[in-house]
Amino acid sequence: MESNPLHQQIATMRQSFLDEEILNDQFIQLENMATEDDPTFAEDTINLYFQETTKIIATIEEEFVKDPIDYNALEKCLHDFKALCVSIGASKVLIEVNKARACCDNGNIEGGKAALEKVKVEQETLKAKLDSYFQQVKQAKDPK
Repeated sequence: MESNPLHQQIATMRQSFLDEEILNDQFIQLENMATEDDPTFAEDTINLYFQETTKIIATIEEEFVKDPIDYNALEKCLHDFKALCVSIGASKVLIEVNKARACCDNGNIEGGKAALEKVKVEQETLKAKLDSYFQQVKQAKDPK
């Protein structure tokens, strides 16, 4: 392994994601799926995750204001969100999505709304950390 300081920083960032349980081993597996033909596979997948989850959050917020609330539509959105979290290893976001699901399953819409706010905070944190991480990865691959 190279002793390049940037590579060391990337490895430290990746390990901190795991240590802080922001991400789990699924993220590492995602990174390992990159190939010479598709070197940005992980970053592209993460970008798709954020595109899709942004849409899902908007749909959930729309569902929360409907009267009556369509619990089946709400459950489908939360289930889809959960699946996306699992696919990239977004551990902390997944915990909050599961809390929102539990609240909604119990008819606690106010609790579901509060949990969704926590989901959004975790999403913002995850996005900021991964944006920084992938900027470092790009610098390591294409030093100026």
